[in-house]
Parts: sequence; structure tokens; C-alpha cells
Amino acid sequence: MSWREVEPAPVVLVSGPEDYLAQRAKQRLRTLVRAQQPDVELTLMDASTYTPGELVMTASPSLFGEAKLIEVSSLAQMNDDFLADALAYLRSPAEDAILVLHHAGGVRGKKLLDALKASGAPVVDCQALKKDSDKLDFVRREFKDARRSIDAGAAQALVAAVGSSLPDLAAACSQLAADTTGSITEETVDKYYGGRVEATGFKVADAAVSGRGSLALAALRHALATGVDPVPIVAVLALKLRQIAKVKGASVTAKDLGMAPWQFDQARKEARYWDSESLARCIRLLAETDAQVKGAAKDPEYAVEHAVTVIAASAGR
Repeated sequence: MSWREVEPAPVVLVSGPEDYLAQRAKQRLRTLVRAQQPDVELTLMDASTYTPGELVMTASPSLFGEAKLIEVSSLAQMNDDFLADALAYLRSPAEDAILVLHHAGGVRGKKLLDALKASGAPVVDCQALKKDSDKLDFVRREFKDARRSIDAGAAQALVAAVGSSLPDLAAACSQLAADTTGSITEETVDKYYGGRVEATGFKVADAAVSGRGSLALAALRHALATGVDPVPIVAVLALKLRQIAKVKGASVTAKDLGMAPWQFDQARKEARYWDSESLARCIRLLAETDAQVKGAAKDPEYAVEHAVTVIAASAGR
């Protein structure tokens, strides 16, 4: 289940390597438990440094009858003492305690994971969001939960600008929801995050591969003047041309290529400007440019400007 849906239960497993989502799941559980039992006692425990009997002792009823919320981290590095005590605890969980276990991945503790799943304990899936389509879903849900709307283009722009880091993406959603009114548009995103390296690279690349040379060079020169490194700009240019090469003349779907639907549609539109020979030539040029901006040329800024000029001129509008 999603971290957005988890409810308190005697034992909850938070599973997956995305630490940010795991923290959101734990925070949701804390909030829900405290709403019902404000005096709940929170205990943090590390399964890798666990001492025998610690879990049972912590979960035992207190003199004042407070509920217990026990969060255990580092299950992927659990020691044998924790494994034995956790398996025993599962057979008879404490009545007034909620045990939240976080396993980031790997084979360590498989016996416990199997026992947790067999017991019917809720399992919160916290896998890394690697695809842009997953990040777009995350953005839409963040704004939906905040009772705000965001345009499709604005969501794409936000992922392009800050999507490399999920905590940054969540913080951006929170900032936009708090600082603005009305529907979030592309213009709003550009105002707040248009200067990020990722966003700048896509501005340059989008203009260049569609043959808008003047716009591409203007965006590039502005980026370089404000201190943006040429390396990520070349990387985005290469990404765009590879995407065009993948979709050009092929009977494939976005899913086949591991692309978000909007990326696939955009690449198909941009592919209309390109023939195979020009595309291959520019991909080779970018390989040379990549080496140049990483130290092989005395003037890396000239190298990337030359590449942008050639790419824009090669796109047949």
C-alpha cells in the first residue's frame, strides 16, 4: 500500500529503499496515533545494535498506561538477537503498542519479512521513484492532498526542474502550494524554479531540437552567464536526441521504451524535424562535445554553443 493510505496497526512493515517515503509513512502514523492518544510514548530503536529483550521491555505496559509507538530502523542490518525477538513478538504483539519496522531492502531478515507478510501486517511500499511518470503522479497527489490544482505542463516542468531529488520535489510542491493562489501554471513553476540547472538544460534542448536556434542560444548564454556548468546542459541535449532516435520510425509505445507518456509524445513531435542522417551526426557531435566540456577543450562554453548551433540548424522546420 502507499504511505498515504497506511493506518495504525499492531505491527506495520515499511519496506523499500526510498528513505523519504519511509519517513512520510512514519510521520503519518505518528500523526494518526497522536490524534487518538496524545500521550503516546515514542521509542526509536536500531535493529543493527539491538540488545536481547529490548523489544519486549519497551512494549510492556507502563505504570501510567500510556500507549507505545515503537519505530525500528536498520532492519536490513538487523542482528540475530533482534531477529529472534521480533519473530517471538509477532506471535503475541503487545495490546497497547504499535510496532513500525523499516526494512530498506536486501536479503537480510527474509525470515522475518516472510513472517510479517504471512501475519497480514500492513506493508507500506517505499520503492524509489525512478520514472518521470511516477514522479508526476507524486506531484499530482501532493497538490491534490493540499486541495490545489496544477496544470499538466506545470507538473512536467516541476519534475524537470527538481525531480532528481524526491525531498526537493516534495518541498517544491509544498512551497508552491503555500506561496501561491489559484491553479499552478508553467509560468508559476518557471518563476520559482526556472533557474535550476535541470530546467535550464531542458529549455536549451527543447529549443535546439525543434530548430529554434535564436531561442536556444539566448537560453544557453543566459545560463552560462549565471554560472551554470556546460556539462549538464550537454547531458540533457544528448538525452533529448536519444529519445528522438528511439521513437523515430519505430512502432513502439512509451511503456516499451521506459518513457513517460508526455516524454514519448514530445519526442514523437520533435522527431518530425529530423532525418536519420542528421540525427546520427548530431549524436556523434554531442559525444565529442561531452569530452570537450569535461576538459578536452580550452573553451568549454564555445564547445557547447557550437553544438547547440549545429543541432538547431540540423532540425528541419
